[in-house]
Amino acid sequence: MSNRDFFNLILLAAMWGASFLFMRVSVPEFGAVPMMTFRVLLAGFMLLPLVLIKRRQQVLKSNWKVIGFVGVINSAIPFTLIAYSTLYVTAGFASVLNAATPIFASLVALIWLGQRLSKLAVFGLLVGVFGVILLVWNKLDFSQNQSVLAIAAGLGGTLFYGIAANFSKQKLVGIDSLSIAAGSLIGAGIFLLPFSIAYWPAEMPSMQAWINVSILSLACTAYAQLIYFKLIESAGATNATTVTFLIPMFGLLWGYLFLNEVFEVTTLIATVVILLGTAMTTGLLQRFTAAKSTP
Repeated sequence: MSNRDFFNLILLAAMWGASFLFMRVSVPEFGAVPMMTFRVLLAGFMLLPLVLIKRRQQVLKSNWKVIGFVGVINSAIPFTLIAYSTLYVTAGFASVLNAATPIFASLVALIWLGQRLSKLAVFGLLVGVFGVILLVWNKLDFSQNQSVLAIAAGLGGTLFYGIAANFSKQKLVGIDSLSIAAGSLIGAGIFLLPFSIAYWPAEMPSMQAWINVSILSLACTAYAQLIYFKLIESAGATNATTVTFLIPMFGLLWGYLFLNEVFEVTTLIATVVILLGTAMTTGLLQRFTAAKSTP
């Protein structure tokens, strides 16, 4: 990985980590559905001119059904669930929950597609699940339904990411990533729009909240997508996916710096356990070990 690719990897993790910060501070004013509707629609329409410049519009026309469906399960539903979770859990906590996405993706592949896993990958799944349990255990207060629902929503969002990843591998082969990104975000926005109207807040959100959601949409969604696809192109998909390991670090850091969120020891330990399980499940640990042993 070149120095430029490494810089883009860090930048991408910082932006995606910051997305939890913006949701945490502005979802209370917007509501989860309206805020995510604005996020995906603005980001999708910002990417649309690039689709036209690169003459990919025919790709969208030919595959709009499957791309739109991916938008629903990869953006509309998980974005909304995670946004809802930030109403009741910290930005850092939500970002750590999100780190379990590769574990859910592997679990879905095992159950749905019958994809065989190595013994180390299976052990990694168990480690990752233990990490999630460790993370949420002291947060589960069944006398307060909101906290339980928030954690369930956050984990539900990562589950949908896992389903979408496996569905995309099957149905989107050969379709360029820019068309998928733009089309899926617009599709997600169209899906959410009726719900957004129904759940629009009675009081207009503040100007700061509008600025926050605009930054979330333009920087943490549209621009971040471009960086991610560029990273895949130049450094490879394997290296690009390592961003998953950095997002919780930035989510915890931004929450600490800007929202005065407290670093809990159990959260930090759970983060390490989840990332270790993810590394074993996805094969990243094996690849790193092999690279270290290669002269």
